[in-house]
Amino acid sequence: MNTLKEKATSIQTTILEKIHEHEQIVFCNDPNTGLKSIIAIHNTTLGPALGGCRMYPYASFDEALEDVLRLSKGMTYKCAAADVDFGGGKAVIIGNPLTDKTQAMFRAFGQFVDSLNGRFYTGTDMGTSTEDFVHASRETKCIVGIPEAYGGSGDSSIPTALGVIYGLKATNKTIFGSEELAGKTYIIQGLGKVGFKVAEQLLESGADLFVNDINPQSIAFIQERAKQLGRNVKVVSGDDVYTVKADVFVPCALGGIINDVTIEQLKVKAIVGSANNQLLTEKHGEMLKQKGILYAPDYIVNAGGLIQVADELYGYNKERVLKKTESIYFSLLEVYRQAELDDITTVQAANRLCEKRIEDGKRLNSFFSHAKRPKWDIGH
Repeated sequence: MNTLKEKATSIQTTILEKIHEHEQIVFCNDPNTGLKSIIAIHNTTLGPALGGCRMYPYASFDEALEDVLRLSKGMTYKCAAADVDFGGGKAVIIGNPLTDKTQAMFRAFGQFVDSLNGRFYTGTDMGTSTEDFVHASRETKCIVGIPEAYGGSGDSSIPTALGVIYGLKATNKTIFGSEELAGKTYIIQGLGKVGFKVAEQLLESGADLFVNDINPQSIAFIQERAKQLGRNVKVVSGDDVYTVKADVFVPCALGGIINDVTIEQLKVKAIVGSANNQLLTEKHGEMLKQKGILYAPDYIVNAGGLIQVADELYGYNKERVLKKTESIYFSLLEVYRQAELDDITTVQAANRLCEKRIEDGKRLNSFFSHAKRPKWDIGH
């Protein structure tokens, strides 16, 4: 590029190419608090956008924009799959969550969210905590997932883990003809809030586990729990987790772990886990299909937490959340059935299911504008 004007034009063109699928992008900058944030609203056909806010020290603005666009689109599909009356959105804050956070920053973020007048609801994600959003909630009512003491629904890892268990049952039924969890071997990658609960429930069901986590304390806790239940837990280090022979791989940590390298190493019959964006690209869904490994689309399996925070906006009811989380079992069975009938990947089948729900939503909502739909006069 020869001139600053040409560089600016190139950057503008790149941004426009990236955001063409999205309804709205909001760039939030508050010099007083150091807030640099992007809010992306992908699609509100089914209702206001819903998605968490992550904080991460992105290397560049472009990297942050790429992430929020990808994540917000994923939330559109996740909301459709979970059959909640919300669309897809996401927010990112550019900064180091260990050193850059302040209460004032999250109050400023809350003001930007509030300026959207109910088009976007948000809460915690990677790098942010429920306490951060207690501060944001002082500026807007469009916050979900805060602690019960502040009127929220509390720990969303409980329904998320339950959703993984339903996903495992649906997968076992498809592969083995029975949804029973006992008598099978599972590899749990990641023993965080969700992964630990999944591991514990599998042990209680009579399963044997291989576990993998960078935190020695988490490993020690699950070993102690297994000892109490008289079950077997074997610890697997690092990338060896991909080489273990077992029935089901249960990724509950990082995304992008199903890729060219790991697929060649996998010795499992299925993959069912809570980690977001497990496939590095959609082509890896096809590679799993060719290898005969059944893949449970992550945005269906991990929807339990979304179901809980969405339910807050109806007036939180724990039993209703747990009942609706059970629908993950039936949605996954339908995805597996459709993928086999049409000889397509489970990712393609899941996407078709979501796209049909969105199209149905367009027809249903054709008589209303979002601003006039009375059920969304929540807190405003």
